[in-house]
Amino acid sequence: MATAIKKTVKLTTFEWQGKDKSGNTSKGKIDAENLAAAKALLRKQGIKPGKVIKERGSLLSSKNKAIKPVDIGYFIRQLATMMKSGVPLLQAMEIVANGSEKDKLKKLVYTIRDDVNGGADLSTALERHPEHFDDLVCSLVHAGEQSGALETILDRIATYKEKVESLKKKIKKALTYPIAVIIVGIIVSAILLVKVVPQFETVFQGFGADLPAFTKWVIELSEWMQEWWFVGLIGMAAIGFGFTKARAKSKGFSDFVDRTVLKLPIFGPILNKAAIARFTRTLSTTFAAGVPLVEALNSAAGASGNIVYENAILQIRNGVSTGQSLQNALNMTGVFPAMAVQMISIGEEAGSLDMMLDKVASFYEEEVDNAVDNLSSLIEPMIMAILGVLVGGLVIAMYLPIFQLGNVV
Repeated sequence: MATAIKKTVKLTTFEWQGKDKSGNTSKGKIDAENLAAAKALLRKQGIKPGKVIKERGSLLSSKNKAIKPVDIGYFIRQLATMMKSGVPLLQAMEIVANGSEKDKLKKLVYTIRDDVNGGADLSTALERHPEHFDDLVCSLVHAGEQSGALETILDRIATYKEKVESLKKKIKKALTYPIAVIIVGIIVSAILLVKVVPQFETVFQGFGADLPAFTKWVIELSEWMQEWWFVGLIGMAAIGFGFTKARAKSKGFSDFVDRTVLKLPIFGPILNKAAIARFTRTLSTTFAAGVPLVEALNSAAGASGNIVYENAILQIRNGVSTGQSLQNALNMTGVFPAMAVQMISIGEEAGSLDMMLDKVASFYEEEVDNAVDNLSSLIEPMIMAILGVLVGGLVIAMYLPIFQLGNVV
């Protein structure tokens, strides 16, 4: 009876930041009846709560939302925090599942917990869900289990996931603004062609004079849009769908796109730096976890996100496996900048390769961050020019006959 009553209690999601028993700062989310209950639950988990606030947008239902990479990152971070605080693995997963606001994530965590409770290793349980846990994460967890430092490895994986997701957000931010402005410009132009230009066409019919060539062309385009607008819409949708399918199905086309985007004038340098940051961050995380360098390079190749860097990293792996130094193997590819190669070489010679790789990753992540921040000012003139051509051209075309009429009068 008491259990039935408890299920009807409305829980609120709180975002918290505090310190664990080791004094390390950590953060996460927790569901509780109120603020006091949230702090009490955190203390039971060995967390000394500092800042505890209601999650923004927590009133929105997210129970049926799909599991995103950021959710997996939160799961691993919470697991690492609780295990560092002395909470057993099974109990930690129970707490994470109960605190999840997504039913799908809750079901996933319970499934993993049941597999571990049935005798499977955590890495084996994670391997059964490849859509959420890639080979890199599973191999790192396996290395942590073998070395007896699972909580430390989980902490490194969580940090790696957070860095990668942050990098993805920066790249999306760089691409979203100009694409959104161009799409809005196209939509406005289409509305002008369909709704506004026909009104001017009616006025021009009473002029009794030949219209300028530019105005005629715009009127013809407007007439085509009024009659065949759905063809253009279907065509754009088909192009987008075909591009997505072709990239997913054709390796040759996907490789061509990967090579092309790296050569783009404004976005190319950002994508190059992002790929270098991903490579060094992945290699640093795997190598620090005790994974052999050749195997770590193999994992880094799969996580590079671009065929150019994937092929280069595989070439490095082959060179290192035959006894070549990492510096020489990097130089042989001709892909990585001299500064990154020199810093990695210093770390290799000093026996602190993982630390130097981490510094290189942090440097290039900051470079990407700065480039994205400066992108708006760099790309704004180009966007204004495109909008001027699209919208301003239509306005000029409509007013040219009026100007000519004024000159005749």
